[in-house]
Amino acid sequence: MSQSIQPYGTHQVDVLQRSSYVARRNFFNFFGITCRILDAQGLLLAFVKLRAFKLREQIGVFADEAQTQPVLHIQARSIIDFSATYDVTDARSGAPVGALRRRGWKSLMKDEWELSSPTGEIIGRLAEDSTLLALLRRFLSALIPQNYHLYLGAGAPGTGPVVGRFIGTWNPFIVRFQVDLSADPSARIDRRLTLAAAVLLMTIEGKQR
Repeated sequence: MSQSIQPYGTHQVDVLQRSSYVARRNFFNFFGITCRILDAQGLLLAFVKLRAFKLREQIGVFADEAQTQPVLHIQARSIIDFSATYDVTDARSGAPVGALRRRGWKSLMKDEWELSSPTGEIIGRLAEDSTLLALLRRFLSALIPQNYHLYLGAGAPGTGPVVGRFIGTWNPFIVRFQVDLSADPSARIDRRLTLAAAVLLMTIEGKQR
């Protein structure tokens, strides 16, 4: 579903209304993870700084690196992230956006996430593009970048239409995804929820490296 954006910063409006952007993070280090959402020209659209060794995740997404313009709050429901559910809240209104749940057991072989509405209805699934490639990534080569498809609906991945793609690129020092939501021009899956998905892929991936 599309949403009305109340602008107070041009970049914030951009990231929530764009159908494509780049999500990237620094190499994981002792002090934590830094993530940036950028446009095609490298202009900052959103910023995340996650401190290391936090058990109960509280992730703030901001429109600026000074972290003065909050966009989203992402909150884990528990300190165990094997099958964690992350609630997403609009930072300005305080209204719930929805939630993302990592399918823990399934993600051992192939990463899979459920996206749900504020009422708990499953509205989409985010999954790695191929079981074979997922196994190769885990057991043979970390040099194969992860790619994800975003499927509309509550059915198993592959049964609904693909409305988004998160295309990874390999770099020994930077994790980077090209996010393409052009197949969902009416934002049937809330753009705030897909932004949260990109952030979680950055931060969860960051902890696994």
